[in-house]
Amino acid sequence: MSQQMDPQMETVIDEIEEMGLPNWHAMSIQCARRIEDDVFSRGEGATVKSVRDFEIEGKGRPIPIRVYHPGVENPPTLVFYHGGGWTLGTLDSADNICRELASRSDCLVISVDYRLAPDHPFPAALNDAFSALTWAANHANEFGADPDRVGVAGTSAGGNLAAAVALRTREADVSLGGQFLLYPITDVVRGTESYTEHADEPLLTRRDMEWFWEQYLEDPVQKYNPLAAVGRVADPSGVASAVVLTAGFDVLRDDGFEYVQKLLENDVPTTHEHYPTLAHGFLSVTDSVDEANEAMNQLADHIQSQLG
Repeated sequence: MSQQMDPQMETVIDEIEEMGLPNWHAMSIQCARRIEDDVFSRGEGATVKSVRDFEIEGKGRPIPIRVYHPGVENPPTLVFYHGGGWTLGTLDSADNICRELASRSDCLVISVDYRLAPDHPFPAALNDAFSALTWAANHANEFGADPDRVGVAGTSAGGNLAAAVALRTREADVSLGGQFLLYPITDVVRGTESYTEHADEPLLTRRDMEWFWEQYLEDPVQKYNPLAAVGRVADPSGVASAVVLTAGFDVLRDDGFEYVQKLLENDVPTTHEHYPTLAHGFLSVTDSVDEANEAMNQLADHIQSQLG
C-alpha cells in the first residue's frame, strides 16, 4: 500500500519532529501527558455558541465533561472520547476537534474526561465512557438537545471506547444512533501489514502502542475481552451503524480495516472512509492540512446523515 504522504501532513510532522520530542513510550507518564496536552491543544478552534465545563456522577469519582453547543435548535448529541492510548489526553487536547465537530455537524458535543491508565486500568475508562453516554441520553434535553438522537465518537483509544460503548448498549436501555470511530484501536499489537510498514511512524510507533496496551490492561488475559480489544467480539450484530475513518500512514490502519470487515460481515450498516495520504491523528490538524479539513467535512456530513 505504498503511497506518498500528503505534503502538508508531512510538513506538520516535520514541525513536530523538529521539537526533538522522544517517542511516547520513552517518556515518563507525567511528562508524556504534559507534552500531549501542549502539542495538541492548538488554539481557539471553531466558534460555537457556548462551551461549559461540568462534572457528572460516575463509578468511583465524578467525571469532568465539556459541553459544546452549536447554537442550533434541538440538535442531536454526540458524546466524544479523546485519544491518547487510554493514558494521555485531556479536555483541552481534544478541544479543537470538539469545536470543529459541534460547528460542522450542528451537534451538541459532550467531551468526556475519563479516567486514565495506569492509575485506573481497564475497565475504568470504559465505565466512565458508558456512564457519560447514559447521562447524555437522560439529560441532553436540559441543554436544548434531542435525547432521542445520540451518537458516540472518538479518536484512536477514544475510538476504541466508542466502539466498546456501542457494544455495551446492545444490552442496556440506551438508544444509540451511530458510532463514529476515528482511526480506532481495535486490537492488541499484532503482525499486521500496517504495524510492519509503519512501525516507526513519528506520531505513533509500534512500541508506543505496545506501551499503551501495557498501561491499559492490568492483566494480560484481558486482551481477549472484546470490550477491551473490540476486534475480538465474536458477533457485533445489532450494534449501532458505524462510520470508520482510517489513515494510510498509521500502525492502526489495519485495525480499522479489520473492524469494518467484521461489522459488514455481521450486517451492521458501516461506512469506511480511508485517507491513504494522511497519518494518525489527522483530525487534529485540519487548520494546516487541506485533506484533513475535507475529511472533517465528510465526517460531519456522515454525523448529520445518521443523527440528523
